[in-house]
Amino acid sequence: MAAAYRKELAPLTAGLADPAEWERKREAIRKQWLELLGGLPDRVPVRFTRLASAREASHTRHHIRYDTVHGDTVTAYLLVPHIADGSHAHPSWKLPAVMALHSTANAGKGDIALASGRDGRRYALELADRGYVVLAPDTITAGERKAEDAEYFHTAAFDAEYPEWSAVGKMLADHLQGLDLLCSLPEVDPERVGAIGHSLGGYNAYFLAGMDARVKAVVVSCGLSTFHGDPDPNRWGKRDWFTHIPKVTELLRADQLSFDFHEIAALAAPRPFFCWIAQQDQYMPHWKEIGEAAAELHRLYKYLGCGDRLQAVIGTSGHDFPDPIRNWAYAFLDRWLKKEPQP
Repeated sequence: MAAAYRKELAPLTAGLADPAEWERKREAIRKQWLELLGGLPDRVPVRFTRLASAREASHTRHHIRYDTVHGDTVTAYLLVPHIADGSHAHPSWKLPAVMALHSTANAGKGDIALASGRDGRRYALELADRGYVVLAPDTITAGERKAEDAEYFHTAAFDAEYPEWSAVGKMLADHLQGLDLLCSLPEVDPERVGAIGHSLGGYNAYFLAGMDARVKAVVVSCGLSTFHGDPDPNRWGKRDWFTHIPKVTELLRADQLSFDFHEIAALAAPRPFFCWIAQQDQYMPHWKEIGEAAAELHRLYKYLGCGDRLQAVIGTSGHDFPDPIRNWAYAFLDRWLKKEPQP
């Protein structure tokens, strides 16, 4: 196991003379982040194919495939509440929507959008029941996007084809395409779109929110992390299964890593941000340092005059998204997405 990375967290408000300067600092962080990921290709026009549809009690589930960069496609479930019927003819009926991103589950989108999904993971299905239009895509290497000759969540083939890119960059590009699709739907109010995810889906949710201001609120379960205090910081670098950001390994080895994930999460500020941190999380066990990151985020939100938009909750659960926390998260989304859009 790699040695723990123990550098202190950089204060997010350092060097700011007033809140208006945050945008300058934010753009500098964003530029550095994109360079680390290997950049983002230009997006392609919205185009999707409906493969099948099934009517459920509260919504219709559409099995779709949509276009993404480099000629690739993404399989997804699109859940449309029955109350959206006719919304295209009545703009005032347009619904809030959510990008629901799955965790490291072989079933991919099915784990969060189907009744067969695991307990504590069916947040796409539960949000559709609450009246949200929900897009739940498969990430690369999961669900229907696993190559026939590969194992789930093994990125070796992708890394070989795109040696200058990263799996995080690829996931972000795919989710931006999904956001384009979601905002284009006649049932959706594009000013009331959020993102939610657990674990892999949790950090993908705030990565997406940080890159696109159309995400008006974000919920992260067991997805915020830090290099600071992590007993295995190379979890983010080169591995023999899912390699997130290849460049991280060399930067760690050379002691030249110049960012931490609270800065990437801060790219979403000042938009509403809910974060669940579990003290018994076996995958991200350094909950005290992650709590420090959440506190630093809250200091930034207060500095920007919107401290009420950041809610961080720490509890005794393991790597899970328990019922009380999900209900709290849903109420948070309702607060910010089921009313007039926030600036």
